Amino acid sequence: MLCTMKANSARIYLWASLVVLLVFLTWEGPRGGTFVGADTPANCSFEEIEGRWKFLMGPSTENSRVNCSMPWKPVKTWIVSLRFPDLAIDETVGRTGFWTLIYNQGYEAVIRNRKFFGFSDFEKISKKKVISYCNVTIGWSHNDDGGDWACFRGEQIMRFRDTGTSPVKVNNLDESATQFDENAIHRRNDKFIEGINKHQDSWKATYYDRYVNLTLGDMRRRAGGKLWKRVWPDVSPTDERTKQAASNLPEKFDWRDVGGIDYVSPVRDQGICGSCYAFASTATQESRLRVMTNNNVKVVMSPQEVVSCSEYAQGCEGGFPYLIAGKYGQDFGLVDETCYPYRERDAPCRQVSCRRFRTSEYHYIGGFYGACNEDLMRLELLRSGPLAISFEVYDDFLFYRGGIYHHVPMYDRFNPWETTNHVVTIVGYGHKGNNPKKGEKYWIVQNTWGSEWGERGYFRIRRGDNECNIETLAVATTPLTN
Repeated sequence: MLCTMKANSARIYLWASLVVLLVFLTWEGPRGGTFVGADTPANCSFEEIEGRWKFLMGPSTENSRVNCSMPWKPVKTWIVSLRFPDLAIDETVGRTGFWTLIYNQGYEAVIRNRKFFGFSDFEKISKKKVISYCNVTIGWSHNDDGGDWACFRGEQIMRFRDTGTSPVKVNNLDESATQFDENAIHRRNDKFIEGINKHQDSWKATYYDRYVNLTLGDMRRRAGGKLWKRVWPDVSPTDERTKQAASNLPEKFDWRDVGGIDYVSPVRDQGICGSCYAFASTATQESRLRVMTNNNVKVVMSPQEVVSCSEYAQGCEGGFPYLIAGKYGQDFGLVDETCYPYRERDAPCRQVSCRRFRTSEYHYIGGFYGACNEDLMRLELLRSGPLAISFEVYDDFLFYRGGIYHHVPMYDRFNPWETTNHVVTIVGYGHKGNNPKKGEKYWIVQNTWGSEWGERGYFRIRRGDNECNIETLAVATTPLTN
């Protein structure tokens, strides 16, 4: 049996290698070229990243905007093992550190007072196919105090798990995603909305005049970006210590009304730029600053500076709050909206000399990617303030007016849709009615679609059963107050 399994694994590996070779022979274009999507098309799992890596670093510089797209030669090499779920080991000197997967896009490692961040390398060979190089990452490295920058390249020496697949693989656009003309005009479909309201009574749907004359592509970008492959970690089990701590929390809580005081920054509208990640990241930082300073610091930060200037995201085609509210906030800082006003589109980065609001610490809830659950989210929410969260958006959500949302599987034949990855800000939680054991539980969430949408810019969504994967990718940050 063991011999048969090994033989099958070898055949699978050989088949995948031949497929990749054929793709190489037919593809034209630069590796690491431009891409479209809320995330890069790379798709690499824990099992594929876990292993022994060679960390290559280029010449040191104090320029945090070092251009790593130009050719560079490594001047320093570390051998680092990345072990599931979050242990990094520098095998050169035997020191240990931390690492986390970042969605399916790459990883960040912190070891020997130095940070390494890289996206998994990829080649986009068509609108539906991409090659993921799960054994190569490309990015930046610097000391954990923000100095001594260098270009970084990670090369996997060996995997710790036999996945039966090649580290270089061809990925297809999510086969369940609907293909459509992004330039087609969105059409009002009252029967679709009537169907949503008819099939359930937990929430109400309505049509928004804002959608008139928007294209299907505009609607998609507004709701996040299209997914190359749906990859969501499972909700992490809750240990007894966490359960006990969570049992002492109040049954309802809302940062908009804590003893009559509102600690949440205003609702804003991202428009048709896929910048939800930038708006949710700035909203999280703004609100947490208000909490930390007892509302003495009420700044409104600039999503446009993130869209235009951050190499940790993809402009109006999306990004992740871990890399923006967290890493970009720590490495570069966020600026005031008046310093860099929102333009609702990709625009060249311009240098400004305004104050930078920085992040001192950031992490996935639970400590690393895949460790999140409802109890940990509620504990962090009450302890430190609102959370940035990613979740899946289906087309019924576009028409939410009020109530406790859950996905209603309906089909709008006039407006094809593919599920997107949207980023929002959780500000509280509660339950329906007076009985917390029987009433439907929900999260209170600030959206990025303006105050005329939903419940004055907010929505409630089912809590406790990971509705639309909303309890898997929460991010917490600690802003610096000076």
